Amino acid sequence: MPLLNTNPTTTAAWKLLGENFKETKSLQLKDLFADDKERATKFTLRFQEFIVDYSKNRITDETLSLLLQLAEEVNLKDAIEKVFNGDPINQTEGRAVLHTALRAKKTETVMVSGVNIIPEVYRIKEQLRQFSEDVINGQRKGYTGKAFTDIVNIGIGGSDLGPLMVTEALKYYKNHLRTHFVSNVDGDHVYEILKELNPETTLFIIVSTTFTTQET
Repeated sequence: MPLLNTNPTTTAAWKLLGENFKETKSLQLKDLFADDKERATKFTLRFQEFIVDYSKNRITDETLSLLLQLAEEVNLKDAIEKVFNGDPINQTEGRAVLHTALRAKKTETVMVSGVNIIPEVYRIKEQLRQFSEDVINGQRKGYTGKAFTDIVNIGIGGSDLGPLMVTEALKYYKNHLRTHFVSNVDGDHVYEILKELNPETTLFIIVSTTFTTQET
């Protein structure tokens, strides 16, 4: 089933949050902490090793209550359930949104059209792992038999920013391969990268979620 798609600006909670903003915008954080000794604990979320501390914002008990009311009025719980249930909520392409399946444990179940897709997800993950290791250790080579020295990631949006973020975050652990990113449909972008590369030792990776976008 598709998402209910309630416009948040039409809800009662949205109007009340606007009024709450006017009431709280002049508050001082030092006063909020002085008035409530439990504020840091009250406005902090903890999950395993993760800590989200939002106490240092102009937020009150009423603000939090109204935000929860807004979540109910826009049917957020229903939307979350549809994501985890594999419902086709991507209305543009008529697809399920399966980010959760990619992060699920091997023992979990995610049903799409009556089929548990987790075994397929892990089969593909293993293929990716093996392919990556073969490229890194030089077992998989280019068309002239030379090992790869450069990897070019071609993608746009999340297909560019995700891999780029990972390589930047893990730069300390970098191996001998040089990574490059092309995210602009303008030919100048790819030209500037290509002119520095040897085609015999360059691997191109086309990154896309669906391979149906105009850029792909």
